[in-house]
Amino acid sequence: MTTHTAMSYDQLPIIDLSAADRGPQARALLHAQLHSAAHDVGFFQLVGHGVTRAETDALLTAMRAFFTLPEADRLALDNVNSPHFRGYTRTGDERTGGARDWRDQLDIGAERPARIPGPGEPPYWWLQGPNQWPAALPGLRTAALAWIDRLSAVAQRLLRELLTAIGAPAGFYDPVFGEHAHPHLKLVRYPGSAADGTGQGVGAHKDYGFLTLLLQDTVGGLQVQREDGRFHDVPPIEGAFVVNLGELLEVATNGYLLATNHRVVSPPGATERYSVPFFYNPRLDARIDPLPFPHAAGAPGITTDPANPLYAEYGYNELKGKLRAHPLVAERHHGSLLAAA
Repeated sequence: MTTHTAMSYDQLPIIDLSAADRGPQARALLHAQLHSAAHDVGFFQLVGHGVTRAETDALLTAMRAFFTLPEADRLALDNVNSPHFRGYTRTGDERTGGARDWRDQLDIGAERPARIPGPGEPPYWWLQGPNQWPAALPGLRTAALAWIDRLSAVAQRLLRELLTAIGAPAGFYDPVFGEHAHPHLKLVRYPGSAADGTGQGVGAHKDYGFLTLLLQDTVGGLQVQREDGRFHDVPPIEGAFVVNLGELLEVATNGYLLATNHRVVSPPGATERYSVPFFYNPRLDARIDPLPFPHAAGAPGITTDPANPLYAEYGYNELKGKLRAHPLVAERHHGSLLAAA
């Protein structure tokens, strides 16, 4: 008997979140699909999320306007000027796995005043602070902050359905979010292939938090590491978010739910690719308690990687990643943290 396992990798599972509103039978099927996708793959495509085309277009229009600003206007927001890792990163200035990522981007978070850690306070409070906005494009601030609010609501609902799907209390992690949650939004442009031929748009990595909701354009390039150990393309689906689980859900479930390696291969030649990842993260000081759920006894344990320790206190998890990804910011503002690492 011949089996064609490669066929199962042609597309990620497609989950329709609106099924939660279509009665007990549809919701039960949704939960079965969510359970399988989160346990077996750690990635899926989300439709039925309620985000409208008009809302999406408002963000994409503002984003494209940002990347058409003169370079001097974008560099005025250089994240090297922000000890909070907010602002514009030039192409090649970010690192993943120690190698250069061939993309430029604008990093945006919750709009809050800077919190400088005092004596004895955790250094991750450096991650809280104001964003940098382009003076020539006031609509970007409105569009980006509205997107953070909109996707926070989608992610909250999705997380509650996911926890229900594996038999856990739906609101178990509600207390670690709320008004002091630490969401993160990236507006990303991949300008095509690097002149030296390296294909790393962004290197293989896992995300720090709970859930990531990615809006990608039609160019493609996102790849997910599947059960065969190889990286497989994620074909774009109109109107869908690509969802992946972050390291905190792997920690919370002792490895029952998967945080999965993924990467982006640079588009060919001078082809541009745009993407908007949204990271649904808890409070910086949140400690992630183990999730009580029926499958806990059979959980395999979290991935052990000495080069990438996982922390139950979220702020340390993100700070670890930011110091590695943005060495110029780290060297300018956080030399003492690098020395202690």
